[in-house]
Amino acid sequence: MTNTKNTSDTQDSQKSPKRAESDTADDRPSPMQVLREARTQLAELTGMAAETVSSFEQTEDGWSLEIEVLELARVPDTMSLMASYQVDLDPEGQLTGYRRVRRYERGRSDAHRPGGR
Repeated sequence: MTNTKNTSDTQDSQKSPKRAESDTADDRPSPMQVLREARTQLAELTGMAAETVSSFEQTEDGWSLEIEVLELARVPDTMSLMASYQVDLDPEGQLTGYRRVRRYERGRSDAHRPGGR
C-alpha cells in the first residue's frame, strides 16, 4: 500500500512542472488582446483616440506596433491632423514606451519615394 501511494505522489510531482509551464503560456495574451490593450493604453496616456493599427509585430522584448491617432479634428475631415505612434509593449502586453514618428493630414498619402514602394 505504501509503495502505491509513493508512486502516485511521484507521478503527481512530475506532472506539476509541466502543468505550471502550460499555465504560464496560457497567461500570455493573444495578439488580439495585445492589440486592444495597446490602443487603450496609448489613448489613456495621450488623451487621443487610436483609430487604426498600421503595423504589429512580436519582438524579442515583447511587441511593437504603429498606431494611427487623430491629433486635431478639422473641417473638412480630410484636413484633420493624424499622427503615427511607435508603441512598445512587454511580453505581457503592458506599454513600456511610445513616441510620435510622423504627423500628417488625413487626406494626404505618403510622398512618392524614387525607387521605393
